[in-house]
Amino acid sequence: MNLGFRFKHFFVRHDRCAMKVGTDGVLLGAWTPCEQSEIRNGKYKISNQKSQISNLKSKILDIGTGSGLIALMLAQRCPNAQIDAIDIDPDAVSQARDNFAASPWSDRLHVTQCALQEWQEKDYDLIVSNPPYFVNSLKNPDDKRCLARHTDSLPFSDLIAESAKRLVPNGVLSVIAPMEAEHLLIGLASENRLTCIKKCEVHSKPGYPAKRVMIAWQRNNDSNHIPEIPTEHLTLEDDHGSRSLDYQLLTRDFYL
Repeated sequence: MNLGFRFKHFFVRHDRCAMKVGTDGVLLGAWTPCEQSEIRNGKYKISNQKSQISNLKSKILDIGTGSGLIALMLAQRCPNAQIDAIDIDPDAVSQARDNFAASPWSDRLHVTQCALQEWQEKDYDLIVSNPPYFVNSLKNPDDKRCLARHTDSLPFSDLIAESAKRLVPNGVLSVIAPMEAEHLLIGLASENRLTCIKKCEVHSKPGYPAKRVMIAWQRNNDSNHIPEIPTEHLTLEDDHGSRSLDYQLLTRDFYL
């Protein structure tokens, strides 16, 4: 039985979670901008990934935390940050709580069973989410996996609007989603005065179309002064089916 996944500095159990530890969560946890200069200038290079962040975020929210993977990764990257994690699935919350307690950062990680629409805390410097992503598709017969994977409980419109309201000025929202949701998310972000500062299209193999997109937006009322950000491309495998160099560099502080 697959009880969980071992990373360099922590172990994530996921046997009670609907959604297991996967590539999407690892990518977002490693890619999300956490450094002030990176956010201010909209600049990022995978080769410059740092294991310790010098200019730290102080308050982070992980929406739909599941096993707590992304929250744990950000706790490792941001040594002084206080991190809230929320999920509507009680089993996921229980599992995340156990994973947090077993980690080196138990004093900075807090998990609550709550929907984003009902969450009362605000003034976050950074909000992250690997959100439900199936829209109008055949429902999974497993109720928990259905909740975790379908947008019924957290439509993209709610995710963007509710997150924008909970960010401090210049705060950042970072998500990973299927490529087909990109234009919808960008439009919703624009409606909520969020400006793209970083974007990466994720390809499984060389020459394959992108299947995922990671986007980071900043809450900025004066978006005219922020230049257009070029799209990055990350390919997960090389021509031989091994992890690509860029993928290895991005995740080197986490994967064994």
